[in-house]
Order: sequence, then structure tokens, then C-alpha cells
Amino acid sequence: MLGEYWINGRRASEIAASVESGVGSGALPPGQVLPSMRELAVRLGVNPNTVAAAYRTLRERGVIETAGRRGSRVRPRPAGTARGSLRVETPPGARDLGEGNPDFALLPPLGEALAAAAQEYARRPGRYGEEAVLPELARFARAELDADGVPAGPVAVASGSLDAVERVLAAHLKPGDVVAVEDPGWGALLDLVPALGLRAAPVALDEDGPLPAEVERVLRAGAKALVVTDRAQNPTGAVVGADRAAELRSVLARYPGTLLVEDDHGHGIVDLPLHPLAGVTEHWALVRSAAKAYGPDLRLAVLTGDALTMDRVTGRLRLGPGWVSRLLQRTVVHLWTSGAVDPRVVARSYGERREALVAALAERGVAAYGRSGMNVWVPVSDETGAVTRLLRAGWVVAPGARFRTDSPQAVRLTVSPLTAADIEPLADAVAAAAGPVRPVSYG
Repeated sequence: MLGEYWINGRRASEIAASVESGVGSGALPPGQVLPSMRELAVRLGVNPNTVAAAYRTLRERGVIETAGRRGSRVRPRPAGTARGSLRVETPPGARDLGEGNPDFALLPPLGEALAAAAQEYARRPGRYGEEAVLPELARFARAELDADGVPAGPVAVASGSLDAVERVLAAHLKPGDVVAVEDPGWGALLDLVPALGLRAAPVALDEDGPLPAEVERVLRAGAKALVVTDRAQNPTGAVVGADRAAELRSVLARYPGTLLVEDDHGHGIVDLPLHPLAGVTEHWALVRSAAKAYGPDLRLAVLTGDALTMDRVTGRLRLGPGWVSRLLQRTVVHLWTSGAVDPRVVARSYGERREALVAALAERGVAAYGRSGMNVWVPVSDETGAVTRLLRAGWVVAPGARFRTDSPQAVRLTVSPLTAADIEPLADAVAAAAGPVRPVSYG
């Protein structure tokens, strides 16, 4: 049954570690059936309860799954397998629309901001024991949040959005808890959830964000947390509008124990208003990253939330990295306060490319979605075939498998590298590659 690999151990932790080692090395491939608990207990000379505890730990960590009488097997996509690895290398001469990078021509130069941070550091070097968040950054971030209707709460700084989301989830959840996630949704988040030992419950969405009935379904079934992208949802470009926000707040009000995590992915690159959901549930957090508007290498995100959540997050930060570099914080403060980026200009630039591509595809009978942000989501009949045909035509796109769980096949195209002259030839290539597909909602 297990070929050459031999599970060993006398304690539950040892047995679980042995299985994880086999999965990590590839000796136990995805889909591999494991021995029954009784069979393995006899083989190892331990109590069946010990094996049961090991298998329970492995399930909670997202390493294996159990399907009743069919037994336990290695998950088809183990938690250690990054969806980001599902990518296509860009050959010479091809255009890369798959990586999801911003248009670097729209990013501000960093020289002045870095120099200002260095000058401030020379006057006032950072020391141990100082506040983790620069007061000026906290004031500016809080004023922006207040203007957008985000409830009052302390401000913390993390090393990017995913770091912030991970810390918020870890502050409240335990292995085995269920997290409701958008489907299709952010691939890194879909990897993070099982890596934390949590279980993902996919929630379908449309161009206005998560469908209220879907959110109600997963919360009623016991999901402990919900992660929502407010603007420029990756990969579909969905935006939570005023009406949808009201519907979702109504649903959340019936489940006040839900941990709500909002990712304002479009901060700084969209000109559509934010309609936050926060304030309905007891515990919540909202995250904003500097990466999309100011540069991917600026690994800084601000977050706010209820007092208990933020106390737990900042307390855990103190026991780990301590703080995000105040030099980096000073740099971001300078960029923010100097108006280095005009979101209206950036939003218009991405919008012109995005809307032109969606319209050109519609003329060719291809449904595509992209209400905001940098991406266009195109349903296809055969994802692998579409990616391959587009590659032959000189276009590298992201396979939808990086972003979806139960939703139909699709590909994601990032418009940031496109010029006006690219739209028609790209639309021709996508139309030829997409195949016949019935227009559907994302879910």
C-alpha cells in the first residue's frame, strides 16, 4: 500500500511527524492511501487511540483527509504545496501577464523618501524599547481609516497583507477551525489557511463580492472566520459596493462570534469608495498594504481592529520580529504624506486597460470580469489547454488553479504590462484559446 515508505513512531506526535516527513519528501504522494488506524497500530505495536490521535493531528494540519470507509489519504494538494508554484515560465519573446506585478511606471521613485528616512534616522536612531509603530504613521493611517468609515481601533504594522492576515487568524483560531474564503480568491491565502491547520470553506462571489447566501451557508455550518476582499479582489476585480456591504453586514449581525478579516487590496490603486463591514462582529480586523501602490518590495501593511484582536496581534509581534523596521515605516510615511501616488491617476490607467480588454473580449463572445484593480478573470472550458495555447501565441497567463477551489476553470490576466496596441491581438489570442464556455458567476 505504501510502497517503500515505512511509517514509524511510538507516540502520536512521532507517527504524525513520520507521515509529514513522507509527504514532504514525496515518498507519500498526493492521493496516497494510508493504513487504517487498526492496521497501523498493529504494525507499530501501539494502541489504536495513539494512531487515531496522530491522524487527527494530520487532518487538522491539512496534511491528510479522511473519507469514511474509504479511509485516510494524503491530500490532493497538501498544505506545503504553494499555489504560486502553479506558474508558467516566461520564454524569450513572450509577454508576462501572469505574475500579478503592478505597472512599475506608475510606482513612485523611492529615492527622496528613503533619503528623508535616513536623515530622520541620523537625528533620531531607532532603539530597542521604542514604540513598534511610529506615531506619525499611526496618526496618518488612522485618519485615512476614519475618513473611510472604518470603526475606531488601534493601529499595528505587519510585513505585508499576508503576514497581517496570518497574525489575525492565529490570534483567535485553533487547528481544525473553518475559515470562509472567497472562491476564486487570493492563492496565497488559500495556501495559508491549511498551513495554519485550519480548514477552508469556499464562498462564491460575483462582481459585488461574496454572495450573502453563500456567507450565510458557511457561517451556519460553523465557520469561525470570514476573509473578505473589499476592493480590487484578486483575481476577479470584484468590489464590495454599498448594497452588498449592507447585505453582508446583515448576515454577519446574525453571527456576532465570527472573526471578520477585511483585506483592502485596492488601497491606493482604485478610486471606488470603501464600504467596510467591520463593527458588526465582536472581533474584526482590516488590512491595508503599501505593495500595490508604492512597490512590492515595500513589505509593510497597516491593520486595525477591535481592542482584543489588536492586543493579541501586537503582543505576538513583540515575541517575534518585535517591530517592522522604523526606517521602512518612515519611508512609507513620507510617500503617503507627500502625495507620491494619486490613486485617481493609477485607477484610471489600470481601468482603461482593463475595460478595453473586457470590451474587446466581449466583442469576440468571451465573457471576462474585472471591475477594479489590475486583473481580468476569464472563464475557459479547458484551463490547461487555454494556458498552453496562449503561451504558443506569446502570452503567459496565470492558470486559474492558483486561485480557485470549487469555482469553474479560468485564467487570470494582469493588465499592468499592456499598451493600447496590445489589446486587439491579445483579445484575438484569448478568444482562440478560451473555447466555448457558458457565462457564469464566479462561484
